Amino acid sequence: MHFIPTSSSWVNLVERWFRDLDDKAIRRGVFHSVPNLIAAIEAYLNANNDSPRAFVWTATAEEILVKVRRGRVARQFITS
Repeated sequence: MHFIPTSSSWVNLVERWFRDLDDKAIRRGVFHSVPNLIAAIEAYLNANNDSPRAFVWTATAEEILVKVRRGRVARQFITS
């Protein structure tokens, strides 16, 4: 097991992938057993792997750093 800080930028992309899995394969589904749920997830994985699409990071480094600076200022204001 590998623990990483929740603020790690790549975690956002992993969370986005799981959101897509939930939206497209699980949510509003009716699964009468665990094997049915597993089959739905595997079907989504197979379809996703047949035509993969890379997640693209759209924010620039400068945009990210501006948000980090703004967050630090807000945190200092709250804690002081």
